[in-house]
Amino acid sequence: MWLQRQITSTEKSCGFHLITDEVLSSFLELKKIKTGLTHFFLQHLSASLSLNENADASVRRDFESHSNVLVPESASYYEHIYKGVGDIPAHIKSSFLGSSLSVPIHNGKLVLVAWQESVLREHRDAAGPRDAVAA
Repeated sequence: MWLQRQITSTEKSCGFHLITDEVLSSFLELKKIKTGLTHFFLQHLSASLSLNENADASVRRDFESHSNVLVPESASYYEHIYKGVGDIPAHIKSSFLGSSLSVPIHNGKLVLVAWQESVLREHRDAAGPRDAVAA
């Protein structure tokens, strides 16, 4: 059986956000799958998907701090500034983290270990809702 669903997240501020519950509420057909694999593809160049810890919010804050040290919002060597100073840092961060996840399904649930959750990293302030395809 093949399923594909367009998922739109709510607008989020810049930072790392837990999104597993939001994704699952948009993909109810997943509950009918005994064994499978789902692939999530984020259709944006300035946001990212990853899997990480959901138990301690300090993990997301540390990721945010570290990503801003690695890729500062404003650097004198940035050339691509046509859409503002935050544009190229968002693209670089998106490339580092990636735009897709593949997660196994067992008995209608995503196979995630304890404390593991899907995370959306929004790289811009007030970017609007984000679209993804789940298949």
